[in-house]
Amino acid sequence: MPPFFWTGLVGTAVSGRSGWSGGAILTVWLFFAGIALLVLLLRARRKKKQLMIRLADLTDEHKDLSEFLSRFASGIRGDDGIAGALHVTAVGIAEKLHAESVAIYACQGKELVCVGVAGPYLLIHAKDETIFGDARRLQEALRRERIVIGEGFLGVLADRGEAELLPDASIDPRLADYPQAMKLESLMAVPLLRDGKLLGYAVALNNLVQKWQSFSREQFKRLQNLTAEIIMVSQLMQVFGEISNRERIDQELGFARSLQQALLPPPFPPWEEFTITARTRSAKEVNGDFYDFIRIDDDRMLVLLGDACGKGIPACLLALMTRSFARSLSDNFTTLTAFLQDLNAKLFRDTEADRFITLGCCLLDRRHWLMEFGRAGHTDLITYVHHHLRELSPDGTALGILPRDIATFETICIAMDPDTHAILFSDGLTEATDAHGEEFGVRHLSQAFFDGCEQSDDPEEILQTVVHRVSSFEHRQSDDQTIVLISRRGAARA
Repeated sequence: MPPFFWTGLVGTAVSGRSGWSGGAILTVWLFFAGIALLVLLLRARRKKKQLMIRLADLTDEHKDLSEFLSRFASGIRGDDGIAGALHVTAVGIAEKLHAESVAIYACQGKELVCVGVAGPYLLIHAKDETIFGDARRLQEALRRERIVIGEGFLGVLADRGEAELLPDASIDPRLADYPQAMKLESLMAVPLLRDGKLLGYAVALNNLVQKWQSFSREQFKRLQNLTAEIIMVSQLMQVFGEISNRERIDQELGFARSLQQALLPPPFPPWEEFTITARTRSAKEVNGDFYDFIRIDDDRMLVLLGDACGKGIPACLLALMTRSFARSLSDNFTTLTAFLQDLNAKLFRDTEADRFITLGCCLLDRRHWLMEFGRAGHTDLITYVHHHLRELSPDGTALGILPRDIATFETICIAMDPDTHAILFSDGLTEATDAHGEEFGVRHLSQAFFDGCEQSDDPEEILQTVVHRVSSFEHRQSDDQTIVLISRRGAARA
């Protein structure tokens, strides 16, 4: 109690006893004040002791956390990378338990697979005893040994989700099928549980505190407490694995983007009165569309626009393969039909059955001012001639689907008079949808192209009109979009 309480008490006690001298009253007051001070000191000492214990606990927790992080970091820096973290964790747990060996198992489907081991772990069906002196060989042998949940000692434990402490494992009949069973002394096995779900098991063998002495209940309880550390390492490994996978994917995408950009043709150079202008926009990181300009000779030029099935890297690789084949075939070019037949034959031979690409192909002839158009399952060619639009739709199957003797390709030839324009495009433009799911369609694309040609004879402005109309209409891009504008310049407009 506080001193003022005792002061009041003494004052009350002596107030009615005038026979007491002032010195006696002071003595009594000092006595009770001393008792109160002693009580306060004892309380302060007890609180100090509690504080010191808490500080010691925090220090131990900090030390454990530092050791844990240090082991995890050293594990992922090792030769095994992220997978090595659980081996290092097993070593740390063996040291804390004073166990000869520890193994960590993970649930993979309906099996337990060893993902971390420390020491000469004997609970394995391998008969070659030399593996216990070689950590690498032991790890590999344990990794190959699959334990079916519901079968065998560990399998039955896992099926039930139970923990087990065996004081004398060498005589337990459930372990008789292990070749090293006679060398087993004591065994502990505890499940790794998170939110009631079995993630795996931790198993410790042979107590190092004293030979042939069973693990104690304290060691058993400590192993159960250490399962939280194992689960934390597993979760960190999963996070690091996802990050590593993402980084690898990003690197692959970066390579694909760089390769694709490097293979895009440069801006089309002046070629008499012909000009070619192009735009491409990817729906994903890389593009399944491609366009190219291939010079056949001084007077002929091939203009290609391809659209590989699908999106992303597989479509990009198919587009790059098609472009490569097309360039190699152009060295021996004869006719547009033969070119499409040969290109189809190569893709049919070298691609899987469910992979194909559509292609629009124009052969420009500046000696006769002609353009021959052929297509392989691709969209129509739309031309603007003398203030009128025309859609060209020659027959032709997509490349890579049918063999040479079945696939057929037709072509159509038109005169390229001055002020004539033509567009090749991928279906990502016509299939662009608004917020209500309605497609832009060929009709809107044709109208945008017509308006652009009526308003200007500049190919860049015409193309910009079309691209702007699509972008304004579209709610969200869902497919690659590519458009190529072929123009023959005429007299300047007044």
